Amino acid sequence: MNVEFLHALDDIENEKDIPKEILLEAIETALVSAYKKDFGSKENVRVDIDPSSGDVVVFSRRKVVEEVENKNFEITLEEAREIDSSVEIGDGVEVEVTPANFGRIAAQTAKQVVMQRIREAERDVIYEHYKQKEGEFITGTIQRFHNDYILIDMGKTEALLPPSEQIPSENYSVGDRIKLYIVEVSSTNKGPRILVSRTHPGLLLRLFEIEIPEIYDGTVEIKAVAREAGKRSKVAVYSENKDVDPVGACVGPRGSRVQAVVDQLNGEKIDIIAWREKPAELIANALNPAEVNEVILNEEDKIAKVVVPDFQLSLAIGKEGQNARLAAKLTGWKVDIKKQSEYEDGEVEEAESGEAEPEEAEDDETAEPEAADEEKTAESNAETVEPADKADQSAEPADKADETEESREDSAAERDTSEPEELTAEAEEISEELEENAGDREAEKQPES
Repeated sequence: MNVEFLHALDDIENEKDIPKEILLEAIETALVSAYKKDFGSKENVRVDIDPSSGDVVVFSRRKVVEEVENKNFEITLEEAREIDSSVEIGDGVEVEVTPANFGRIAAQTAKQVVMQRIREAERDVIYEHYKQKEGEFITGTIQRFHNDYILIDMGKTEALLPPSEQIPSENYSVGDRIKLYIVEVSSTNKGPRILVSRTHPGLLLRLFEIEIPEIYDGTVEIKAVAREAGKRSKVAVYSENKDVDPVGACVGPRGSRVQAVVDQLNGEKIDIIAWREKPAELIANALNPAEVNEVILNEEDKIAKVVVPDFQLSLAIGKEGQNARLAAKLTGWKVDIKKQSEYEDGEVEEAESGEAEPEEAEDDETAEPEAADEEKTAESNAETVEPADKADQSAEPADKADETEESREDSAAERDTSEPEELTAEAEEISEELEENAGDREAEKQPES
């Protein structure tokens, strides 16, 4: 190794921002491995490179003993004191063991190590550069497609756009330049891995910062963003300066500012609303462009019941519920939308159900005395009817006897249906007797009448 090689290390330090000391240390470590490999040595060796001349020297550490058994690891006291006069038995001393042709080996090894360290350093520089840009947006060129993944050329490295971070409605072609949001940067054996996105809400926020100076300088603040990539987004903005209209600043003259963001997102619709600290006002604004009559909050469950005019219900809900979903994401509240007529009917039903309970109780209370009066009237009627029936009391005993006899005969007849056939004759005789008794009763009644 010569002085020119050291000058080359200086140039690498300046161009690649790799300290020269780190390169020399890496070369020394590689030379130790090369020495042990090429010369079959298992000694405890050390390589030293002179930073001024470039000379390479190999040292082997050996133990001072009285009698040497292994010359690769031991040295006599006399030989050791020629190197260091202060050593004693049992101490260690470094002995130069630089091979005659080690310069050629050192040059080849140094070249390989330096090239490897340069590649590693470049990867580290790229990683650190993009690691600091996490959460920022960049512009890249579509380089190629791999399965459903898209590889983006970013100059010194490539970024990866996975299918989950692509907008389904967009068509991508090789060579297209697109805006991307850096989601994550990680280090791998093959270099930094940069994950980018087209669907992240942060991309929308960064585009607003670029297109709207008031957001960039902090005059207008973006409080919340809700996005369904490729379809619609809602952005809530706020300003401490009462002389600044945050919504107007974002929209721009004739919508020019927000239109620039829409163009970057291939026509994605964007609703800009004014931020409010009161949840009811914020939810009402979040449902724009629909009109809101009333917002009723359930603080415990964080549910907001929103009442809108009947003709505004479909507009408040949006296509496939999109407007309501985005409003819920933006505000952090569950949104239950009711039209005015349904809400009023519900209130009437609740009021009626609340009033009906005491009325029914009163009806019950008033109904009980009426029933008692009816029972008393029926009893008095029964008592007044009895004297009229006393004229027929002489006939009642016979009639009651006949009725009891009939009931016995009927029950006997019912039992006979389940009796064996040998009782059939007896049943016929009983029926004949009953018919005769019935005829006698009719004869008795005729003279009385």
